[in-house]
Amino acid sequence: MDAQQWETVRRLAAWLADGSAQPAEMQRVLQCLKVSEEAGEVAEAVIGVLGQNPRKGFSHTWDDVAGELCDVMITAMVALVRVHPDPAAAFDAHLAQVAARALPAPEADAAAR
Repeated sequence: MDAQQWETVRRLAAWLADGSAQPAEMQRVLQCLKVSEEAGEVAEAVIGVLGQNPRKGFSHTWDDVAGELCDVMITAMVALVRVHPDPAAAFDAHLAQVAARALPAPEADAAAR
């Protein structure tokens, strides 16, 4: 994520806050819950790609799934902006922790080639 993308996310969070009658703490809670709602839309799209809903059939494409995944990411980023004073640093640090835990060390990766 670059600085301009985070600035866009901050602007989205501000726009949502301006349009809400809820207090700030409730907005944080609702934004976190919104991530689950968006994830459900990913599941619906995958089911549509596979044609597993007999009533709807093949109702989605993988491009639809990609769009829904982007919605999940944006929604989670807005939530992160609302709950952390430095969301970019929090994301970078967490990604580094996950990578360190899950991926081979860069030296081991290069030696394997």
